[in-house]
Amino acid sequence: MRELLRKRLADRSEEGFTLIELMVVVLIIAILLAIAIPSFLGARGKAQDRAAQSNARNALTAEKTYYTDQQQYVDASSAANIALMKGIEPSLDYKAASPAQGSKDIMLTVASTAAPNPVVTNAIVCVTSVSANGTVFTIKDIAAGQFAGTYFSKAAAPTCNDAAVGGDWLDKW
Repeated sequence: MRELLRKRLADRSEEGFTLIELMVVVLIIAILLAIAIPSFLGARGKAQDRAAQSNARNALTAEKTYYTDQQQYVDASSAANIALMKGIEPSLDYKAASPAQGSKDIMLTVASTAAPNPVVTNAIVCVTSVSANGTVFTIKDIAAGQFAGTYFSKAAAPTCNDAAVGGDWLDKW
């Protein structure tokens, strides 16, 4: 019996990994995952924000297309207005109320320019979109008047008017 054990120990033709080697490999994989997961989640959040910004920009392009033809913006207050916008940009869902988080919902709000400038009817549009991670993006376009231009905000517009273009409103996101 001893001879058999000695022969088996001396022969050692069986190969494999020790428990320590396996534990080191598992530890290395765990460290790599701890580094990679936060980076992945950060990239995912940025992609969700960019998708919401893209939806808002596409809706603004549709609004500007309508404005070019009609000389006024259109809101989403009626089914007829929503159908008009769907005819220009069918990939978005236009709403008069707050858009759903992470969807293709776009909230459209329209206003007129204020006095003392000459009042221009429906010359202001606010387009709001919400990303899947909850960030709100709003674009305000003022087609006429003293503050004419396009402004961006990472918050919902409290009111869609031409009086408040400073503060949260920026030239870009």
